[in-house]
Amino acid sequence: MWPVIWTAMRTYAPYVTFPVAFVVGAVGYHLEWFIRGTPKTPREERGIAELREDRKLEEWVGQDSTEVLSLKDKLEFTPKAALERNRPVKN
Repeated sequence: MWPVIWTAMRTYAPYVTFPVAFVVGAVGYHLEWFIRGTPKTPREERGIAELREDRKLEEWVGQDSTEVLSLKDKLEFTPKAALERNRPVKN
């Protein structure tokens, strides 16, 4: 008799476990909302791109946009490429 019962349970397990899991999940979901309460909405939801744009604009406010480094000054501070490290330096 036990082999017949185990075969039946193995065959119909999805039909039994899904409703049980659904009920347990629903009870847990509502219990969590009961314990936590209603969610508080944030004051302002702004994207990362908007926050970055605002930060960049604040940085530009104090700077003079007409004073720019020359190209020669920029080239002195750029690092050499990884492939050029083993080449001899030309004088």
